[in-house]
Amino acid sequence: MAYQSYPTQAPQPAAEQARPVRIRPGFGLRGPKREKHVLTTEDLGALSFPVGDDGVVIGVDPQQQPAVIGLFRPHAYDVVLVGGMWTAQVIALRAAATGARVAVETGRPQAWAPMAQAAGGGQPCVTIHQVGRLGPQGASVASPVLVIRDLGARPSRSRLSAAPWQTTLTLLPYLGPNASRVLNSADLVGVQRVSPQEAETVSRILSLGDQEVAALPTLGDNITLWATRMRRQYVMTNPVEAEAQLLGGPRRMD
Repeated sequence: MAYQSYPTQAPQPAAEQARPVRIRPGFGLRGPKREKHVLTTEDLGALSFPVGDDGVVIGVDPQQQPAVIGLFRPHAYDVVLVGGMWTAQVIALRAAATGARVAVETGRPQAWAPMAQAAGGGQPCVTIHQVGRLGPQGASVASPVLVIRDLGARPSRSRLSAAPWQTTLTLLPYLGPNASRVLNSADLVGVQRVSPQEAETVSRILSLGDQEVAALPTLGDNITLWATRMRRQYVMTNPVEAEAQLLGGPRRMD
């Protein structure tokens, strides 16, 4: 395709136009005179690009392949993590690294403050809000939002209206009395190490197999079983150097 450049100055008289044009260094540089890069139809089949799932990398699967969660969607998305704050903060940092905004509703703001201050290189991409004080976030396709609710084992119902491109991650340190309601309403559930009794409860809600129920009380601090109604996946989350310096090593309890 030929491109037509726009004129940069007014037309000159005919006498001046006849003068030789002097090319100033840095302007009007000519490209290399080489043959055009042309591929035949047969050659196109040899081109390939490795494209994986679109989302946030939360670790690796048992085959050591990147495990990705598609957190942001054109509809509201609810995630529940029965686990530690460390894992939730890693997810928050990695979501912020993709350009998302993160809003944390918590009763322990001092535990989230260092991470919020360090995220975004000084940009306010992670904000902390008191319980019940989280207002509309204005999520959009260009500015998705991850809302993290760190409200203990008995989280109240959120006052925040569901919105497209807004994902809510509810952090449960352990299963409380209303765990069934919270887990049943989730689109995705992550379960870290829990007691055998809690594993039985999770099994009934998520229809886990006997092997998974037996494994849940023995999981390492950085292992999470992520489950939907149709799929199960163990994921190992290891911090990169910057995350380890900020958050320390993996831990199930804080």
